[in-house]
Amino acid sequence: MIDRIRFITHQGKQILLIDLSNCSPDKVDRIFRTVPDFVTTRPLGSVLILSDFTGASFDAEAIRVMQQTAVFDKPHVKKSAFVGTESFPQGFFENLRGYSRREFPAFKTRDEALAWLAKD
Repeated sequence: MIDRIRFITHQGKQILLIDLSNCSPDKVDRIFRTVPDFVTTRPLGSVLILSDFTGASFDAEAIRVMQQTAVFDKPHVKKSAFVGTESFPQGFFENLRGYSRREFPAFKTRDEALAWLAKD
């Protein structure tokens, strides 16, 4: 799991990379269950997160875990960005934003997302 979720440095900023690329629904579920271990140990409003969903698959349980994690981690997150949202089920992106009351800007590439996260 350590290769799928880890802190990286980009332009001097620590960014939590959640790499879900080409993951099955079960693996998406397992990875998201570990996210709070990384996020909640950091100061409130400090964590920058990049989630890469390229080629990932989802089922109802994986989606539920993602929604719960987004709500639970919210106080610790400064900014989040998504890549690879083309694989999201219809309406999921809007439901996640509404459920978590968070914004998740989507980018075409990791580089674009990293640049946006590192600015400010």
